[in-house]
Amino acid sequence: MAAERLWGERGSAVLELPRTPRMVCVEYPGLVRHVGAMLLTLGGEQGVSRIYADPAKRLELYFRPKDPYCHPVCANRFPTSTMLLKVKRRTKKKKQLGAEEQIQPEVQFEMEILGIVTTVYKFQGMSDFQYLAMHSGPDGKQTSMYDKVLMLKPEKEEFFNRELPLYIPPPIFSRLDTPVDYFYRPDIQHREGYNNPQVSGENLIGLSRARRPHNAIFVNFDDEEIPTKPLDAAVQTWKKVCTNPVDKKVEEELRKLFEVRPVWSRNAVKANISVHPDKLKLLLPYLAYYMLTGPWRSLWVRFGYDPRKHPEAKIYQVLDFRIRCGMKYGYAPNDMPVKAKRSTYNYSLPITVKKPVSHTVSVHDLKQGLGTSGASGAKKSASSRYKLKESIYIFREGALPPYRQMFYQLCDLNVESLQKIIRRNDGTESECTERDGWCLPKTSDDLRDTMSLMIKQIIRSTRPALFSNTTSSEDGKEQLAYESGEEEDDEEEEEEDFKPSDGSENEMETEILDYV
Repeated sequence: MAAERLWGERGSAVLELPRTPRMVCVEYPGLVRHVGAMLLTLGGEQGVSRIYADPAKRLELYFRPKDPYCHPVCANRFPTSTMLLKVKRRTKKKKQLGAEEQIQPEVQFEMEILGIVTTVYKFQGMSDFQYLAMHSGPDGKQTSMYDKVLMLKPEKEEFFNRELPLYIPPPIFSRLDTPVDYFYRPDIQHREGYNNPQVSGENLIGLSRARRPHNAIFVNFDDEEIPTKPLDAAVQTWKKVCTNPVDKKVEEELRKLFEVRPVWSRNAVKANISVHPDKLKLLLPYLAYYMLTGPWRSLWVRFGYDPRKHPEAKIYQVLDFRIRCGMKYGYAPNDMPVKAKRSTYNYSLPITVKKPVSHTVSVHDLKQGLGTSGASGAKKSASSRYKLKESIYIFREGALPPYRQMFYQLCDLNVESLQKIIRRNDGTESECTERDGWCLPKTSDDLRDTMSLMIKQIIRSTRPALFSNTTSSEDGKEQLAYESGEEEDDEEEEEEDFKPSDGSENEMETEILDYV
């Protein structure tokens, strides 16, 4: 709306504030002469939109966007409540009547609010060190090597056989783009005659960090004895933080769980009890010990209970299940409804991600009932604030697992066909082995085959286009394999060779790191 139409007191303009459009501001660290070239350094409109869609990402600016060796400078995202104002200055010159008479031109201003700015990106950090693919000759002259190390078009074999220095710099040189004071201490001034002690285990700083003081007891399958009570340090640690009725109630609930079922996974406990994870780390070593190897690996077992001596403990054994993917299973990894938690193709450099400031949990916080109370308790009830969904540890027919790799206990496979495979030797268990426990040999393989075919049928029903090329003969083979639970041998070998990735949501990898 033009401002000359609406004027307030003392010549102030009255403008209408539109609710849309909402805009994003980028404080560009340079003089913009060409908008297209400027957008190219930010990744184009698509690149800016992709970064804006993820609040945790920082906006990257490449001063040399066509140079693969260019390291970006990153901008932080901030909320703001500003507006974009458009101002026009119009000058109307009047006709001059006489030579001596000076007439002031008439100036008018037109103002319009184009939109509201709700987000701004500010470049507050320093640029990373830059690396150029240059070669220094004998005479000191620098020669560009980009045309020799970069393949810009299809090349012949001679292009790859040339003798060239390797230009493989790291993706970043500095993990931080803001100055940090390291607070270096001055050298210690010793008295005269002091000699440094000999290197020994007492004064040598080890390569690995110290064991976390959670006082858990670890048991291997080959160990003859099992613990009957917790360590004194575990008792003292829990008594130190268990100072309110909420914590005592959580302790009693976990005791009852172990009375009903002597073996539990941590995820299963989280799905049945609402307790803060930091307190659960202290409570579990107080009531149970941790199995490292064997059919009950990565599980917590009640003190005094030895599953190797009780055939009925067969139902508590663990099954390491991983969703199979590949073209021979009918779908590619990108077509799977269950996406991977991490991908090497979508890796973000440390400087390009804005990590939230973590709140350090102290003993004082734990004493104040951090388990199920706090300021945010009004948003979510205390009884379910920290509870996980049942799908985190229970497998049901017709439902996909939440992650590509899962650790299930056999009793949590709520499918009749799977329970029939588990109960094939009920009453005739004679030996407990480290691989199969009290089950028949290759029971785990039969369970994985059956579960994989069930998941394939779920994907087939949700995305039939992925299986449009499947012939009727293959369907018959699949149904036969589903009933018999048999698969090709090479598929079983692939299951054995598969290594879980870092950060995968399973207890074998992540839980043990809390105690070692």
